[in-house]
Amino acid sequence: MFDFTPLLGAQSTSPASQSLLEFEGGIKVLIDVGWDEDFNVEQLKSLERHVPTLSIILLTHATAAHIAAFAHCCKHFPLFTQIPIYATTPVISLGRTLLQDIYSSTPLASTTIPKSYLSESSYSYSSLSDAVSTQYLLQPPTTEEIASYFSLINPLKYSQPHQPLPSPFSPPLNGLTITAYNAGHTLGGTIWHLQHEVESVVYAVDWNQVRENVLSGAAWLGGAGAGGAEVIEQLRKPTALVCSSKGAERNPLAGGRAKRDALLLDMIRTSVAKGGTVLIPTDTSARVLELAYLLEHAWRKEADSQGDKNLQSAKLYLASRNVGATMRYARSMLEWMDENVVREFEAEANTTADRQNKRTDSKVAVQEVNRPTGKSGGPFDFKYVKLLERKSQVNRILANQTPQVILASDTSLEWGFSREVLRRIADGPSNLVILTADPGVGAGSIAEDNKSLGRTFWDWYQERRDGVAMETTSDGQPLEQVHTGGRELQIHDVLRAPLEGKELLVYQQYLATQRQLQNTLQNTGDTNLETSADAIDEASSTNSSSSDESDPERQGKALNISATLAHSNRNKLGANKETVGVNVLLRQPGVYDYDVRNKKGRESLFPYVTKRRRADDFGELIRPEDYLRAEERDEINGQDMRDAESGKQSRLGQKRKWEDARLRNANGRRVSNGNIKRRRTGQMSNIDPSANGVNSGHDAQGHDTTGDELSDDSSSESEELSDGPAKLVYKSSTVQVNLRIAFVDFAGLHDQRSLSMLIPLIQPRKLILIGGSKSETAWLANDCRQKLRSKSGTMNGGTMDDIFSPGIDEVVSASMDTNAWTVKLSEGLVKRLHWQNVRGLSVVTLLGRLAATAADEQPQTEALRKKRQKMLKDEPEASDLENLSLVSDKAPRLIPTLDTLPPSMTAATRSVAQPLHVGDLRLADLRKMLQSIGHIAEFRGEGTLLIDDLVAVRKSGTGQIEVEGGGLRNPELRPREYEASFYAVKRRIYEGLAIIAGG
Repeated sequence: MFDFTPLLGAQSTSPASQSLLEFEGGIKVLIDVGWDEDFNVEQLKSLERHVPTLSIILLTHATAAHIAAFAHCCKHFPLFTQIPIYATTPVISLGRTLLQDIYSSTPLASTTIPKSYLSESSYSYSSLSDAVSTQYLLQPPTTEEIASYFSLINPLKYSQPHQPLPSPFSPPLNGLTITAYNAGHTLGGTIWHLQHEVESVVYAVDWNQVRENVLSGAAWLGGAGAGGAEVIEQLRKPTALVCSSKGAERNPLAGGRAKRDALLLDMIRTSVAKGGTVLIPTDTSARVLELAYLLEHAWRKEADSQGDKNLQSAKLYLASRNVGATMRYARSMLEWMDENVVREFEAEANTTADRQNKRTDSKVAVQEVNRPTGKSGGPFDFKYVKLLERKSQVNRILANQTPQVILASDTSLEWGFSREVLRRIADGPSNLVILTADPGVGAGSIAEDNKSLGRTFWDWYQERRDGVAMETTSDGQPLEQVHTGGRELQIHDVLRAPLEGKELLVYQQYLATQRQLQNTLQNTGDTNLETSADAIDEASSTNSSSSDESDPERQGKALNISATLAHSNRNKLGANKETVGVNVLLRQPGVYDYDVRNKKGRESLFPYVTKRRRADDFGELIRPEDYLRAEERDEINGQDMRDAESGKQSRLGQKRKWEDARLRNANGRRVSNGNIKRRRTGQMSNIDPSANGVNSGHDAQGHDTTGDELSDDSSSESEELSDGPAKLVYKSSTVQVNLRIAFVDFAGLHDQRSLSMLIPLIQPRKLILIGGSKSETAWLANDCRQKLRSKSGTMNGGTMDDIFSPGIDEVVSASMDTNAWTVKLSEGLVKRLHWQNVRGLSVVTLLGRLAATAADEQPQTEALRKKRQKMLKDEPEASDLENLSLVSDKAPRLIPTLDTLPPSMTAATRSVAQPLHVGDLRLADLRKMLQSIGHIAEFRGEGTLLIDDLVAVRKSGTGQIEVEGGGLRNPELRPREYEASFYAVKRRIYEGLAIIAGG
């Protein structure tokens, strides 16, 4: 059984993606927790309903459309963090930086408290009815919490089957196997293959078959450099293929990747030549790698060339709040990128080593200093791209009137620095906005006045109401840039403001109601069985103390059920004597006396708590935070997650450091270390910024730019989020738009040609289309049906009805249609069977004649015949007559029986039966076997095993074994030695397989 339910992203213009897969036995797999730019919590209602029944969670891409709701679910859905989550390492690392960027850029991501909850909490206060209409914000997850959420994800590698562990409330997975394959759309993007019993499901949403500068193509045909004409065996002929229909109506650009890259650079040159600013909206941690790599190497190439240097006249910037960490992760994950990037890194490493070896005298050193710098640096060691992580830095570079090229997040233009840049450059006719993808429409932005800025610009580009400016490239090709004609653009800013007056009363009443509800659930649940000793041990084992946290932070945690339970346990330490009993001696400071008269049991003895060692069958449990890598610890503002000092309350007479005295604001809450670093600009100048992924403030020629553009003045920094309870405040402004709009497709998604070519090659039994608009889904479904009709209405045994295009929350049953029969083997056929073992399994082939025989006609053994005769003799004659009459009334029962072939048919079928090889031979196992008998076997190249320098064994992507004998490397070797090696290899291959045939 296999049922599929799209929770988000089916036949919709919203890019958000959430899918639920259900297998036999109640196994539920959630793939992706995406969100759109609206951050509407109503979109997560279906997901919240399924959380208590989920078995595992899989993540595909580190983009907002696939992972934006992950932190929200971890913080506000109590059971979500108990579900095993799986993703590739790049998705984990880049997804962490993405969510940290989102929550620090827009308060909408925090989501608001539903008005119904506020009305119920403040119904007794008639004077507070006006305050209920305020949009109260939930407490957003902190940087530390986001890092801890992503540390729960289990990393996987490509092409490695893995059997996941189920969640505590899930039924057994019964051998469910998941395998990740390269999707090509983003770094670490995944095509998931799920195998459960007879069901083989391939989940492929947002993939790209085209090879790019940084990313290799999808793994359908074997990946980059494979050049195969067939889909690899693991992804071929699945029982169900879940595929996205985005781009089904879009034709690919003629000329491929080279034409696309040249088109983008020509667009930039035309605007830079006029002294304008170019804004390229992009995402935070996915497609930005491709754009940054292309522009950096274009600037390097032009620096080494002798021709026009239009690009060199413009400065190149990459603006995002967490871009330094993103690029640091990218430099550590080169093995996930295209092989050309790996070769570039290796060549640069070898060049650097050679330069260090040659620097033996001053003359050589001077020559090295004066050499051209265009080709120096690794793939992501930027010389021309300057990284901006502060709003003050963005404002400073925009104040300059020089040509600039700015890559800024986000594509939707609804949050991030791209929105601020657009506001500043909108009135310049020489400025240019280059859209790189269709931004889509959020679920709540269908109305004209609620469209995102990115969607508005996309519609203007499609309408072309004010005309098109035709620019020409250096080779005479036309470039289309759409005029905006001075239109007025309404920009709605969403701000975070603290609560005041009656709003605080409503919020506090809501929190009190939530606490009471959680305490009721806790007292009536299993947590009531927890002993006081367990509570104290739990309180002592945690890193942080509730006494150190401020009220707003504690109130925010109360919104999360799981945090509330732990919070309530810690607050038990402050209960009274009647409630706590003798444990008050341990829980309350300053209490040294307790009346034990007339007490029994543990109440009559001084309490003693034994520290429990938490362990399982594999040993003592550890804290994963203690083993984080350095770059992961950097993501929590320079403080280690295991830092216990931040949770300790200062005591009287305790010696404090100067920094700790400044780490608390007026409310007593600890200020993040990042804010202190921003104020210490003088000290930061002595630290190497390259360690944090931020440019050192020097341009390509070595000129100092720190004091000009990129110096950080935190005194004017007003973008920090306010502490404590807050609300949403909307502010609208109108700008006149005179810039130009252009489009270059850098979405990195499949197009019409890729979908039409690959789906017939994959040959799925059932096809489920999601992730596209209604028109795209309908077009692709009709195209696939036409291809099926041209193949006599079938595709791998399926029919034209096996193509589904469900809507949101619509359940599709895509189980594989199987039929099973029970056949009895005759004694003569069983005696002739020859069983063979393959990896612990017994294999045999059958060739016989199927006939329907009555049950009484089945041959019986001599023992059964004697037993039957004895039973008949012992029974009375009357019963014999009665039994005979009953038997005569019943029709004979027929049983399908497989018997041996008659001699007349044996000779005719023997010539038809062909040998069949069963099994899967691994080259590593063959190498060990040959080495054990004295042969020299070693791997040469990728997927080639060379034996005795004479025989080469290869394994193709379809699983076929090829044995090839090359020329004699040593002429003195005799031909019989070559023949001995060749036949020895073939013999070992046949021994690893089972050769079965009929007859």
